[in-house]
Amino acid sequence: MADQTSPEVLFVCVHNAGRSQMAAGLLQSKAGENVRVISAGSEPADQLNPAVVEAMAEVGIDISAERPKKLEDGMVRESDVVITMGCGDACPIYPGKRYEDWELEDPAGKDLDTVRGIRNEIEARIDALLAELRPAA
Repeated sequence: MADQTSPEVLFVCVHNAGRSQMAAGLLQSKAGENVRVISAGSEPADQLNPAVVEAMAEVGIDISAERPKKLEDGMVRESDVVITMGCGDACPIYPGKRYEDWELEDPAGKDLDTVRGIRNEIEARIDALLAELRPAA
């Protein structure tokens, strides 16, 4: 289990059914217990985007059991890094937190090839984020 020194990263999008779920799955897969990962949405959908689940399965990450979650104030307060993906002003802002806004295409209603491209863009950003989060050796 992650210890208290592990950074916590929160991914937020509107529906928590696509981008934020892919980002959370990729970061958790790559970081393991070294990072605490959560995702949420300002207006959560009823279920994950099936194309997102399929695109993640193609890279060996099963997010099929995940469910969209409602963004709560405490999630932001407890996180070290808050990464938003198109949730606009719905995300509360706290001093001392690191905020990034990743402009990514919304996978809702997109075909699998498009979702793969979004997944790959997220993965490149996750790799860069992980390099920044790792303490210097």
